[in-house]
Amino acid sequence: MKKIGLFFGSFNPIHIGHLILANYILEYSDMDELWFVVSPQNPFKDKKTLLNDHNRLDMVELALKPYPKMRASNIEFSLPKPSYTIDTLTYLREKHPDHAFALIMGEDNLKNLHKWKNAETLIAQHQIIVYPRLTSAETTENSFRNHPNVTLVKAPIIELSATEIRAMIKEGKNTRPMLPSEVFDYLDGSHFYK
Repeated sequence: MKKIGLFFGSFNPIHIGHLILANYILEYSDMDELWFVVSPQNPFKDKKTLLNDHNRLDMVELALKPYPKMRASNIEFSLPKPSYTIDTLTYLREKHPDHAFALIMGEDNLKNLHKWKNAETLIAQHQIIVYPRLTSAETTENSFRNHPNVTLVKAPIIELSATEIRAMIKEGKNTRPMLPSEVFDYLDGSHFYK
């Protein structure tokens, strides 16, 4: 059975922090592949700053070209909105019965996991790989932290945010070191985030 790590996000835009984290998880876990699941418009996020679903997917595909064990997934584009992780996982398990799916999330998300739809089922049926965040000190009291399906990885903490990158682009500042070169080129020739 193939083990697939699922990294959900807006990737608005995808940046080197995402790639460093994904690569670390592939190198230090038993995942065979890592899929970047590009989330469609989230009803809780400000629509004005969110690029079109397909532009974000294009950037993820460009960024992942040099990484054979990583791939972009648009699976949620065709699922009912809003997308709930448990529904996406159920759909993926039906579509790929020969794969075992694990969820990759930051410690900040683990802290709020109890608020997610069917959180108990989600954690009972899937491995959850949790990477550290600077805000992680307050998660120690989390009820899911010691669950047998939760694996805490000591991945490097990359405090790089897509929000900051978008602000820099808008201000005309150089974001080249923060973005995969293909993504920088894609954005450089466009009006995106300006």
